[in-house]
Amino acid sequence: MDLPAPSPLAASWPGACDCHIHVYEPGYPLAPTATFEPPPAPLSAYQQVQRRLGLSRAVVVQPTGYSFDNRCTLDTLARLGAGARGVAVIDPSVGEETLLQCHAAGVRGVRFMLLGGGVLPWEALEPLAARIQPLGWHIDLQMDGGDLPLFEARLARLSVPLVIDHVGKFLTPRQLDDPAFRSLRALLDRGHCWVKLSAPYETSRLGPPHYEDVGRMARALAHGHAERCLWGSNWPHPNRLQAPADADLLGLLQAWAPNAATCRRILVDNPAQLYGF
Repeated sequence: MDLPAPSPLAASWPGACDCHIHVYEPGYPLAPTATFEPPPAPLSAYQQVQRRLGLSRAVVVQPTGYSFDNRCTLDTLARLGAGARGVAVIDPSVGEETLLQCHAAGVRGVRFMLLGGGVLPWEALEPLAARIQPLGWHIDLQMDGGDLPLFEARLARLSVPLVIDHVGKFLTPRQLDDPAFRSLRALLDRGHCWVKLSAPYETSRLGPPHYEDVGRMARALAHGHAERCLWGSNWPHPNRLQAPADADLLGLLQAWAPNAATCRRILVDNPAQLYGF
């Protein structure tokens, strides 16, 4: 069965948001911790994707390759204006004035990449959460979802909202009754956690077009936790030799969600609540 093409209704709702993109512009050097050379990915190229899919909002996530240098992300937010929010990588020693400047620029979260290329360790999680709590920011977390049972209690105690990337980013996709997937659902049930239905291609063993081993988890989340789900394209699909079509990824959301009202909730209402659009 072919994937549904994104319908004009689902793709063109006012406020439809892509909650996970990266931008790489010329002139911003990669950090020594970068693990790969990113593809050319200027904002102008992403804006063509936005227009093609009918998306009007975006969340710019700081690439791991730029480490703590958020200049490209902040510049992108300035150019996108009111229709954008950002997730930065913040040095724990940064001053209050810098945090306030980032907030004014549209930053609403701190990224913790706990896989290759990340620069913030587990030890910084609670101290940074305490610092960003007064700003109403969240923690954006990417880790191997298979380890969630080890950290579930700790994550549940966080003083700020938590966003988990890429359908939990299970490096080995799980069955729905697996303890690790149950840990993800338990965090969502607590009401302070969100999950991005994004980038199934990064962990799927079955591959396109349906990525069904990851897709069954995404479908369960969209059906059982629609109020805690977000969608992101993960454009420009960094470190992939063959990038998926962005329209196909939006079509996957429509295949996973039970109805158009759920798609609207995931694309429009949930991002507006979390990111403050």
